[in-house]
Formats: sequence, structure tokens, C-alpha cells
Amino acid sequence: MARTATTARGPVRRAGRALAHGVGAPAGALGRRIRRTTHAGGAGESGLAKLIELHAVNSAGDMMITVALASTVFFSVPSGEARGRVALYLLVTMAPFALLAPVIGPLLDRMQHGRRAAMAMAMVARAVLAWTMAGVISTAGLGLYPAALGVLVASKAYGVVRSAVVPRLLPGRTTLVKANSRVTLSGLLATAVAAPVAAGLNVIGPQWPLYGAFVVFIGGALLSLSLPGKVDSARGEQRVRLSADEEAPPEPTGLPGRKPGLLGVGSSVLHALQGNGGLRALSGFLTMFLAFMLREHPLGGLTPAMSLGVVGVAAGVGNAFGTALGAWLKARGPEVIIATVLICALGAATMAAGWYSLITVATLTAVAGISQALAKLSLDALIQRDVPELVRTSAFARSETALQLSWVVGGGLGILLPLNGPLGMACAAGLVLVAFLLSARGLVGAARRGSTARARVA
Repeated sequence: MARTATTARGPVRRAGRALAHGVGAPAGALGRRIRRTTHAGGAGESGLAKLIELHAVNSAGDMMITVALASTVFFSVPSGEARGRVALYLLVTMAPFALLAPVIGPLLDRMQHGRRAAMAMAMVARAVLAWTMAGVISTAGLGLYPAALGVLVASKAYGVVRSAVVPRLLPGRTTLVKANSRVTLSGLLATAVAAPVAAGLNVIGPQWPLYGAFVVFIGGALLSLSLPGKVDSARGEQRVRLSADEEAPPEPTGLPGRKPGLLGVGSSVLHALQGNGGLRALSGFLTMFLAFMLREHPLGGLTPAMSLGVVGVAAGVGNAFGTALGAWLKARGPEVIIATVLICALGAATMAAGWYSLITVATLTAVAGISQALAKLSLDALIQRDVPELVRTSAFARSETALQLSWVVGGGLGILLPLNGPLGMACAAGLVLVAFLLSARGLVGAARRGSTARARVA
């Protein structure tokens, strides 16, 4: 009997080994390929590869939480009730967030020697909040919204610190634009992978994507602590304001000093921030408005889910293409790039308002994705070029906060507007037009002055 059992276990053991090898070999090959990609161009030696992988983990966790909230707040109830729920979600989470966001940047400026710990704390906080939301998400009670606000704040804190960390991990001969595009692209790819995984978990139960997010964020906390020690170095750094120069502590000579502010380093950065703010507001508006509009009035004879899927895929592909294109352009003439993408977004929105259809709306979301990605990379390039190194890290933190607030404003407008397609697209065009009028002239003028200055030097 013992010999028979042993003989029977032999084939089973061999089959198990064969199965493990069949699954493990492709997974191992994929892991090695991903590692080679993230470590390319000196990113492995500088530590940027670890930040790229960390951002992918962060994006995957955020997507799992997004899927869980969308399935409960939006998809699980009739359209009218869903709009009320999302409006309540914006009121209870976005309004306090709009008040807290300006505080996040200055608060994190004081943690210059603890950036790894700050990112790990942001990950742990979202892990705990995801576990908490898993217990109440089935009822979508009011207890869900404070936890969602905490997730937003923690996610914003991570984003601010991540922007401050990138300049510390630049490989040799790699521009900040290219490094940021690699980090952003890793997040987009991770989001594309995490979305179907979260949807599959949601089939089991609405709390399961949140349990998945808990595991992902715990892993992210460990990755945060594994970043190189130079991330916590703040040698030579100061804080920056998005305003005119302010009085600084007295110099050793006894005379008052000046802290460099963004207004003191030229108008390009501020005009670029205005243009980016308009495009970020457009993104928030399209996200909220089209989510309800296409659910209530689908386009092209498609179902609501298919209509939403088409515009969602168009936006995602546009964002990824814009990120890749930005790395290839290396932000040549960033002021001109921002002005150009504003014109393109304005044209696409105007076309969608005049000829409202699935094709024009999908084109608008794709152009908005491309424009937002290119404009953000160009803004990063201008900060790198025009903001002194002493305050560059803080400038990234403040610009990220301003852009997040722009998204909130656009999203809120998308909730309040009546569900009329041409009217909504006209409003989208208006958002871009305001940004264009505020920023384009200054951007083009700054580009001309820069070209003239470079020609004189040459």
C-alpha cells in the first residue's frame, strides 16, 4: 500500500512541478523584461528604477480603490440616484480636500529629511483606509466618504513627494522631462493592468478590490523605504512660494535677504501653470460630465457601458501617447508646446460642440489626454530650466497642488451642468479658451525672448 501511494504521488508531484515551471517561467521572463526596462539608461544605478516601480504600485492601488468606489457610488444605482451620490461624494471629499491641498505642500516641505518615510506613511494610510472602506462599501453609508477623503489626501501627499524626489534620482544625461515621462508611463501601464484585475475582484464582492488595494499599498510602503538614501537629502534646498518674492531671514551681513519665488524666475512657469490648469480642469470636467451623460444618453447606438468604454480607452491611449511623445520631443520649446496643445484641445472641443457624436467626443478625450500629458511634461521642463535648484523641489510640490485643485473645479462643474451634450462640449471649449487667453500670449512672448537670448549668446 505504501509503495502504491508513493508511486501515485510521483506523477502528481511531477505534474505539479511541470505546472509550476510552466507558470513560473513566463512570469519570471516577464519580470526580468520589466526590470531591464525600468533599469535602462542608468536608472538602475541612480535609483530612478525603484521610483518607477514604486509609482506603478501606487497607480495600481489607486485604480483598485477607484473601481471599488465607482461600482458602488456610480454603477450600482439608477442614473438619478448615482448623480446625487457622486455630488455628495464631491461635496464631502473634494470640498475639504480643496481646503487641505494648499497645506500639503508647505507641510511636506518641512519633511525634506524624511521623504521615504513620508511616502511610506502615505501608502500605509491608504492601506488602512482601504481596509476600513471594505467594511462599509456594500452599504455606501456616510462613513465611506471621510475614508475616501483620507485616500485623496494621502494620494496627493505621495504625488507631491514623488515630484520632489525625481530630480534627486536623475541618471546622467537624462532630462527631467524624460525621467518624469518614464515614471508617468509606468503608472499608466500599471493602471491598465490593475483595472481588469479590480473588475474581476469586484465580481466576487465590492469589498475585494479594496482588500487587493490593501495588499498593494503595503507592498508600496516597503518599496518606499527601499529607495536610495539620497532621496532624504535636502542639501541646499529652500521653500518656494507661488507668489512674489518674500522677505527672507537676514543674511550674515545683517541685511534682509530674499527668498526666490516663482514670480521671481520669469513668467514662463506661471503662464505654463495657467495653461496646465485649464487642461487639468478640462480633464476633470470630461470625467464627471461624460460619466453621467453617456450613461443616460449613450452615443453611436452603443450601450452606456460601451460608450463609456470607448471614450475611456481614447483618453487612456491619448495620455499614454502624449507621455511617450513628450519623452521623444524632450520638451523642445516647452512654451510653444503648451500653446500648441491648448489650440488643439480648443479645436477638438469646439468640433465636439458643433458636431456632437461618438467620434468627436472620443477624439476630444484623446486630444485632451495627449494635451494634458505634453503640457505637464513641458511644465516640468520649464521648472527645471527656470526655477533655481535651491527651490526647484518645492516648486514641483506647489504646482502639483494647483493642478489638483484645477481638476476639482472642472469636475465640480461637470456635476452641476445639465446633461446636454452640445452644451457640455461648449463648456469644455470655454474652459480651454479661458486658459488659452490667460497663458498663450505670455508663453509665445517668453519663447521669443528665450530664442533671442540664445541667439545672442551663440
